[in-house]
Amino acid sequence: MQEEQAVINVRMFGSFEMSYKGRTLTSGRRRDTHFTNLMQVLLHNAKKGVSRDSLEDILLGDRDVENRHQALHTIIYKAKKKLRSMGFPEVDYIVLKDGIYHWTGKIPVNEDAAAFEELYIQAMESENDTEKLALCFSACNLYKGEFLADYVGVIWASAEARRYRRMFNSCVEHAASILRKRQDWTQMEKFGRYVMEVAPFSDWECLVMEALMENMQYEEATRLYADTVEYYMKEQGISPSAKLMDMMEKLGSQMKHSWQVLDQIQKKLGEAPENIQGGYQCAYPIFQGIYQILCRIMERSGQSIYLMLCTLVDSRGRPVKDEKHLEEMSGKLSDAIQRSVRHGDIINQYGKGQFLLLLINTTRENCEVVEKRIDEKISDAGKHIGVEYHVNSVICET
Repeated sequence: MQEEQAVINVRMFGSFEMSYKGRTLTSGRRRDTHFTNLMQVLLHNAKKGVSRDSLEDILLGDRDVENRHQALHTIIYKAKKKLRSMGFPEVDYIVLKDGIYHWTGKIPVNEDAAAFEELYIQAMESENDTEKLALCFSACNLYKGEFLADYVGVIWASAEARRYRRMFNSCVEHAASILRKRQDWTQMEKFGRYVMEVAPFSDWECLVMEALMENMQYEEATRLYADTVEYYMKEQGISPSAKLMDMMEKLGSQMKHSWQVLDQIQKKLGEAPENIQGGYQCAYPIFQGIYQILCRIMERSGQSIYLMLCTLVDSRGRPVKDEKHLEEMSGKLSDAIQRSVRHGDIINQYGKGQFLLLLINTTRENCEVVEKRIDEKISDAGKHIGVEYHVNSVICET
């Protein structure tokens, strides 16, 4: 029976992991930082090696160490000892030659990042669409998240993460271009759902929306947009990008319905009675659309409309930064605003801890009444948290 080849398998995308002969040698917890960082940088640079100066900077940083060469030598000695205890064969794992440290060639390295980069290069060099698409798919399937996602504070790892992210984005864009040319919307939807999972907050939802729209699945595309905006807001506190908003506008212009009488259409346009409580809450693009149409209506109606920005602040008047506290207080502020305005007023959560209000057919004095109502309802929610208000009159500029 042929002996199993001694290969060390290394995963750099997402959580770091290395295994040898089917046995995982790392865990989810970050232990023995020097050993882990040493193995990461050596295995990632298995072919070209790492200079002694670079390795010292990575492992020792700017710490005041009397003899940096000796400190590095000690780290490497302990690493070799640890590798031996893990069941590696009796070889010189880490070799120093001409000031460059190398991982031994006697134990081959199978690294996902290296395989990804090789596929990426082949894909970019290919002039055949079928081959390019297959290579892009293969590369993207290796990308399981950011390069060393748990080590974003490590300078070299952060730089590599940006480099691989650019490669991944390029692969996605090339693959999408080919699928678009072939009008293979089913495959584009499947591919889009994969990339939006492995690279969140990158606007890849647009690929899925585009595919759904081309397949005339307008309602599903609308739901995806609404879910995406809510997810971005809750997790990152960011409003939808211009790219997403453009896609939503395109969706609106393409959406077609089957023939119906006016009564049926009007029934679908209305709100469910149980939803008519407090102000009208909506996503930013809808809020923007309402703002624009109200500006046009003002030309003839003469209505007085005010735009109010409500921001959660701490006892010193600074925007609240603590994520956990911010999320909790944002929910309470949302509820306070909802119960403080009229049915005809418009509400949008602009970001984490910030809300926009359109107060319609009112006065500046009544805006102050709304502020007092909100303050009363949120006063017991947090002793050291308050709300800062900014109010502008909406003026028609035509």
